[in-house]
Amino acid sequence: MSANAPAAKPTACLVLADGTVFYGRGFGAEGRTVAELCFNTAMTGYQEVMTDPSYADQIVTFTFPHIGNTGITPEDEEAAEPHARGIVVKWDPTEPSNWRSTGTLPDWMARTGRIGIGGIDTRRLTRTIRQQGMQHVALEHRADGNFDLDALRAAAREFPGLTGADLAKGVTTAQTYRWQDGRWAWNEGFAAAVEGGPKVVAIDYGAKRNILRSLVSAGCDVTVLPADSTYEDVMAHAPDGVFLSNGPGDPGATGAYAVPMIRELMDKTELPIFGICLGHQMLALALGARTVKMNHGHHGVNHPVKDIDTGKVEITSMNHGFAVDGATLPGNVEETHISLFDGTNCGLKVKDRPIFSVQQHPEASPGPQDSFYLFERFAQSMQG
Repeated sequence: MSANAPAAKPTACLVLADGTVFYGRGFGAEGRTVAELCFNTAMTGYQEVMTDPSYADQIVTFTFPHIGNTGITPEDEEAAEPHARGIVVKWDPTEPSNWRSTGTLPDWMARTGRIGIGGIDTRRLTRTIRQQGMQHVALEHRADGNFDLDALRAAAREFPGLTGADLAKGVTTAQTYRWQDGRWAWNEGFAAAVEGGPKVVAIDYGAKRNILRSLVSAGCDVTVLPADSTYEDVMAHAPDGVFLSNGPGDPGATGAYAVPMIRELMDKTELPIFGICLGHQMLALALGARTVKMNHGHHGVNHPVKDIDTGKVEITSMNHGFAVDGATLPGNVEETHISLFDGTNCGLKVKDRPIFSVQQHPEASPGPQDSFYLFERFAQSMQG
């Protein structure tokens, strides 16, 4: 079934595992990719989305039509390369209008091997994802417009999906390193690290750069370790606290090696522990809770999250397809934050211990900066 066929010969097509075909105009790299399809409601930050390691093995449908209009700025990248496999947009990217831009989105995607498709009915596609869940899809860009639809359908149906997938090992750092940049400020650039702060070991399950910058700006001395680091690896750095980063994939799969290390930290030390996104889910698993696959996940920068202790509502950035089942939290753990969209768990803390985590991204600054206090809370817990 053809969902939309433009008058000009299409140069890209998106094929869902159920056989539905969306034709459009390709940009970026030519080629074929398969992935899980999600949608993101952000009006800005497409470059941060593309380079967020948490989007590994996913193609992103943007609900906002003006994608590409601010170009590309290397300072805004959350990793050294994009991790999302492709993007789907309503309108073709235009020439950028932004004094910070150093290039165009299509050129950047071509250079980094990522595929885009424009001219798509993204409202229909988003509705499909909301009603039927995140889809397995194949996306192809060919300048000659010759597509083997049977092969694309087969590729979409053969994609194994993210359930049971440990993707953290594919995006984590290969070696230990120190991170020394703080947050970016207009006309100043990235702030320099301050010496003498509490020593933080950050476990990289797919860490965004701005999380590391936020830790530095909170006064921390940050050393980043690979995802499969052991208790002994962590303690060799004599940390004052441990941070568990965001990342992609099924938390249950990554937890096979991450959870034992976290449990050992909690059993043998009194170190403060702070987790974000996948790190939140890893901590929850280590405490005995469960995680579940969501229907369409949370992807956007307009998600209201309620702090249960204060009643304050924070407007947050979200990016996750799995969630902690709040009903399974053990008795020594309190739920601290919930989503006001669907009531899902967005935060926890261990009673009488400096161990806490959140599902949202406090570093992402989706306009407001409501959640920066979490980094300061972590820094204060180590000083205490």
